[in-house]
Amino acid sequence: MITWLRIALGLVILATVTLVLLPAQLVGLRFNLKIRRYLPRLWHRVACRVLGLKVRVHGALEKNRPLLIAANHASWKDIMVLGSVADVVYIAKSEVRGWPVFGILARLQATIFVEREQRQKTGDQVDEIARRLADGEIVVLFPEGTTSDGNQLLEIKSSLFGAAASAVPHAPEGVVHIQPVSIAYTGLHGMAMGRYHRPIAAWPGDIELLPHLLGIAREGAVDVDVDFGERVDYTRASNRKDVSRTVGARIRAMLGARLRGR
Repeated sequence: MITWLRIALGLVILATVTLVLLPAQLVGLRFNLKIRRYLPRLWHRVACRVLGLKVRVHGALEKNRPLLIAANHASWKDIMVLGSVADVVYIAKSEVRGWPVFGILARLQATIFVEREQRQKTGDQVDEIARRLADGEIVVLFPEGTTSDGNQLLEIKSSLFGAAASAVPHAPEGVVHIQPVSIAYTGLHGMAMGRYHRPIAAWPGDIELLPHLLGIAREGAVDVDVDFGERVDYTRASNRKDVSRTVGARIRAMLGARLRGR
């Protein structure tokens, strides 16, 4: 009974914050005001508190721009976690636009939607990412292309770094900075989570969303460690596959160390 009361109270708080911030965010989106970049961080912080996600940050967000963040992807919660610590926009597959609740939230955060199956639109989509990067926005890329079980980094898709290559000509100094970031779900009620319990936090995609969401809300105490790694510079002379290997290696090292409790 107490658990359901806590969930209900959390939903009321989140709904109230949403209604308060929504008008300003809509105006910001309509006129492309910078406020639209800042308000989502406040919303995500509240959402993390409501869901019981305790976010611990290690390292610092790269200060140089343009900046592309490359992070591992275990769950929809990664969006809230990263969004609570930095003013970012995301790259997401076009299907997300039509998802209930999450699709609306994605549009309110000015997410960049890409249609992977329609190659004729690839150029326009990459140009949009390049424009947003050149405009100073921090764009988040999940280079695995899907969600994992949270215990490992899946294969990095080097093709997804094409956005960085396209943004280089628009960058003031001819360089796009890529910062590897690791998101590790490490604790449950203050205890080490371990491989067995990590699926409680991860969402590989073959699990129905609503039961998973309710499961997280009932737990109410998940520790998340976010590690900001050393940046990798992408220039005209860079090789996309080499860059993707370097970025992947750094994410894998940070994730592995954090999951092992180091």
